Amino acid sequence: MKDFQGLMVPTYEDVVAAHARIAPHIHRTPVLTSSFLNELTGAELFFKCENFQKAGAFKVRGASNAVFGLRDDQLERGVATHSSGNHALSLSYAAGRRGIPCTVVMPRTAPQAKKDAVRGYGGVIVECEPSTSSREAVFAEVQARTGADFVHPYNDPRVIAGQGTCSRELMEQVEGLDAVVAPIGGGGMISGTCLTLSSIAPGVEIYAAEPVNADDAARSFRAGHIIADDAPDTVADGLKVPLKELTWHFLRTYATDVLTATEEEIVEAMKLHWKRMKIVIEASCSVPLAVILKNPERFRGKRVGVILTGGNVDLDKLPWMKG
Repeated sequence: MKDFQGLMVPTYEDVVAAHARIAPHIHRTPVLTSSFLNELTGAELFFKCENFQKAGAFKVRGASNAVFGLRDDQLERGVATHSSGNHALSLSYAAGRRGIPCTVVMPRTAPQAKKDAVRGYGGVIVECEPSTSSREAVFAEVQARTGADFVHPYNDPRVIAGQGTCSRELMEQVEGLDAVVAPIGGGGMISGTCLTLSSIAPGVEIYAAEPVNADDAARSFRAGHIIADDAPDTVADGLKVPLKELTWHFLRTYATDVLTATEEEIVEAMKLHWKRMKIVIEASCSVPLAVILKNPERFRGKRVGVILTGGNVDLDKLPWMKG
C-alpha cells in the first residue's frame, strides 16, 4: 500500500500477494470466445468468465483477500458489509471458509437468488431500503452493534487488490490485447483492472461500461469530480452504487473512457450471451457487450478482453419476462 493524497492505495505488489493468498479459495476462470459475436462486432472478443467463479461472481476475489488477510485478533467479531448482492454472498462465502461471522446489509429489493446464497453461506442479512443513504445508515447501526471489520464492497484497498487478480489472469491467458472492457458500479473491478494493467500492460485501453439509467461514473468522468446518484433504477442491479474516493482515483487516472448503454441494449446483449454462448450471466455483465455493439468504431479490428462479472440470476425474474 502507498499513501496518495490521504488515500491508502494498493499497488501491483498487493495484487500479486492477494493472488497467492486467495488461490486456494477461488477458481482460475476460463476465457471463452464466440465467432458469432466476433463477426457481429468486428472485434476479437475474449470473455473472462467470472460467472463461473466461486460464489458465482468476481467479488469473491476481493472478499477473500480481505477475510484471509485478517489478523487472528480480528476474527472473533467477524466481518460486515452492505451490498446489493454479489459482494454480500462473496463475503459470506469467504467468512464461512475461515469460520467467522458475517453480517450483510442488503436492499429489500435485492434478487432473491442472492439473498438465498448469502444465507446458504452462513451470512446474516439485515434489510434496508433500496437507496445508498438507507444502506449506509442501516450499516452504521450494524457495525456499532457487532464491532465487525468493515469490508467495503469496492472502496477498500484489500478488495481492489483482490479484484486486480482477475485481469492479471486474463493477461496470462490471452496475448496481445488492445483493450479491456468491464462493467462499472462502485468501481471495484475497474479499479483492480486499472491497477493491474497500468502496471503490466500500460498500452492496453481500459473502458468502463455503465447503464444510461445509472450513469454517475460517466458524468463524473466528464465533469472531473464525483457525481453520485442515490437510488438509480436499472435492470443491471449490480451497478447501482456510486463511486467513492479510492475507486474514483483509479478511474480518473487510468481509464480510457466510460461508455453507456440503454436498458433495451443491455437486455438484448444479455440475450445474445445466453443464446450464442450458452452461459448464464447477470444483466450487469452484459453491459460491456452492449457498449461494444453501440460503439463499433472504438473496437473494430481490436483484440478486446471482456470481463463477465457474475452469474447470480433470479431465474424466475429474467428481464425479458413479462409481468
